[in-house]
Amino acid sequence: MPAKPAPIKKTAKKAEKPKKPVEPKDPAVPPEAAVAAAPPPATTEPQAPPEAPAETAPAETVPVKEPPKAPTPPPQAGPPQDLAVDDVTEKSLTVKWKPPENIGASGLDGYIVEYCKEGASEFVAANTELITSNRFVIKDLATGSLLNVRVVAVNAGGRSEPAKLPHVVPIQEVVDRPKIRLPRSLRARYIKKVGDQINLVIPFIGKPNPVITWTKNGKPLDVKKVNVRNSAKDSILFIRKAETEDSGTYQMSVKVDSLEDKADIEIQIVELPGPPSSVKLVDTWGFNAALEWTQPKYNGNTEITGYTVQKADKKTGEWFTVLEHFHRLNATVSDLIMGNSYTFRVFSENMVGRSESAAVTKNVATVQKTGIAYKLQEYKEHDFKEAPKFTAPLSDRAATVGYTTRLLCAVRGSPKPKIEWMKNQMIIGDDPKFRQNSTLGVCSLEIRKPCSFDGGVYTCRAKNALGEAAVACKLEVKQVMIPDMKK
Repeated sequence: MPAKPAPIKKTAKKAEKPKKPVEPKDPAVPPEAAVAAAPPPATTEPQAPPEAPAETAPAETVPVKEPPKAPTPPPQAGPPQDLAVDDVTEKSLTVKWKPPENIGASGLDGYIVEYCKEGASEFVAANTELITSNRFVIKDLATGSLLNVRVVAVNAGGRSEPAKLPHVVPIQEVVDRPKIRLPRSLRARYIKKVGDQINLVIPFIGKPNPVITWTKNGKPLDVKKVNVRNSAKDSILFIRKAETEDSGTYQMSVKVDSLEDKADIEIQIVELPGPPSSVKLVDTWGFNAALEWTQPKYNGNTEITGYTVQKADKKTGEWFTVLEHFHRLNATVSDLIMGNSYTFRVFSENMVGRSESAAVTKNVATVQKTGIAYKLQEYKEHDFKEAPKFTAPLSDRAATVGYTTRLLCAVRGSPKPKIEWMKNQMIIGDDPKFRQNSTLGVCSLEIRKPCSFDGGVYTCRAKNALGEAAVACKLEVKQVMIPDMKK
């Protein structure tokens, strides 16, 4: 018998096309079972004898996709801030506000202004499209109506919480908008001393029927300390005797219907500061002393501008200023005297003045003596005693009858010598015709209206315990010659 043909393996391999594994519809059925249940492929070629089963690769597991998460909506913006009325007319209402503190990451798209009449519950949008401005005019309103107004901020997260006006707004014409005319002196901080009188006159305008209110630091005024008098044109704030407790921010408000104007006045009441809390002597060397002190516990309701340092010698006890308007909390006092002991004190200073009391050092700064001690040499006292001696003698003179003449000389001596005048060796004494004088060693003899008998020798004698001296001169008195008119 003829031999059987050998099987064609290549043809069999071409006939077999690999099929993709069928994904099971039922997740409970494993992929291997699905492959086994698949029917064998049909072929017209003679089938080859079965071969040894080849090792099949394990089927890949397909991951199951999770459903997508819903996107997180962006956060809403915060409500608008400081919603207030800007203007009112007979037919319109203007409101203004500030942007919200939180506008969200996506930014702010705009605002919606809504209003409703008093007694109604539904709000009506005044703008058809979002606005980006912080001011809006609601038009075509009925005169005399009462409106509630609110503003909503809108961003990608939607509408914010509404900002509402705290009161109902009447739609009517305001004759004069309220306006405070704050004086220039009150626009800065108003400073007064303790005990001073405060009388602030603040004019304003506003019609009809302005309502004036005052507050201090956001609270009503104490009527026992502060008096307020209002008129149609101004308001007066009066404090009879100011104290430090009266310091603060005073706010005046002028309100006409829904319109309001405010003004803040900063009042500061100051007084003298207290002394430094303590002062101590840190060190002493040579002719210097180092001091330190601390700030006062009470500054007089204003800042400390400096310090005054004084010293006192223990011998005299008198205080002398060594530093004034000094800004630091430590100082070195120099030029102290050797051998003396000193006490120091420090005053505080502010814009009012120097503190009434001072902080005094407890310890005493003693400047020790150094080097060779100086011994005062002994000197013999000079003996100024001296016998009389004439330094300017008398000079001979000639006088005319009836004309007063004077004799002069000078003498020195210690002790002061006694002066005597003599005429022709006779002491003149207290004769009224002669006037004797001795001043600072100058001796004079005045002869009043001499006659021919007053001529002679005049002597001046000076004597003291150590001796005596004398000088003399000759005086000649001449007769006046009258010419003979007969010749």
